[in-house]
Amino acid sequence: MTEPTPAAPAPLFGASDIRRMAEEIGVRPTKTLGQNFVIDGNTIRRIVAAAGVGPEETVLEVGPGLGSLTLGLLDAAAAVVAVEIDPVLAARLPETVKEWRPSAAGSFHLVQADAMKVTELPVEPTALVANLPYNVAVPVVLHLLQHFPSLQHGLVMVQDEVADRLAAGPGSKTYGVPSVKAAWYSQMRKAGVIGMNVFWPAPKIHSGLVSFTRREPPATTATREQVFAVVDAAFAQRRKTLRAALAGWAGGAPEAERCLLAAGVDPTARGEVIDIAAFARIAEARENRP
Repeated sequence: MTEPTPAAPAPLFGASDIRRMAEEIGVRPTKTLGQNFVIDGNTIRRIVAAAGVGPEETVLEVGPGLGSLTLGLLDAAAAVVAVEIDPVLAARLPETVKEWRPSAAGSFHLVQADAMKVTELPVEPTALVANLPYNVAVPVVLHLLQHFPSLQHGLVMVQDEVADRLAAGPGSKTYGVPSVKAAWYSQMRKAGVIGMNVFWPAPKIHSGLVSFTRREPPATTATREQVFAVVDAAFAQRRKTLRAALAGWAGGAPEAERCLLAAGVDPTARGEVIDIAAFARIAEARENRP
């Protein structure tokens, strides 16, 4: 008995498709919005596979642009909600989906907005998969994790050095504010590097893939805002000891030292060597001062 021939994968955009569509609507990628469109179908498949999106999931995509990644996500997920700030690109996206994935048109939801201002969506997303503009990548990720607790996992493509910062652990040279704040919401890890020639226009640096899995924040009576205030103070003067760096935050070096000792943290240590749980204990110690 002859086995059935596997179905060919659904078509994805190539470089000529991207350039043709951009010309049709009069779009030139802008540095202001950090627009670099993916022009390689294999890269799209790699991103979707690395994201581990299930067929029952609703994916949140930020900055879909002309829809390169959108098509790949529609092939893998139950639904996609795309947030696009550019009104010209946003107007074209539904037409593109109808043309290239007619059977999935009813599963595509478009929100024309700045992702940093979005706090509600027409559907509840379970995964975030996005090619994020380099200049706003970290604040966008933190904003979405804060406002959409339904996001359980995801994969973002960002500037490679930003990827390193998001995924860094205590003691790393790249560990800093993005690393600590991201760790409040999730476990992040570097999931790969993407070359420059799969984009139009080609950026001058490589891109990095960062995957994340949602987890509960550290058990603490301090609020997220209180913990993040400690993080900001610790890294505002990252070469100083925590006793010195937190003096302004605590109301003096002696009070900073008291909070650090109460939290079980060496006052002569620097912020780059402690984890999010320790920052939470420091914040809690200040709130519970005698």
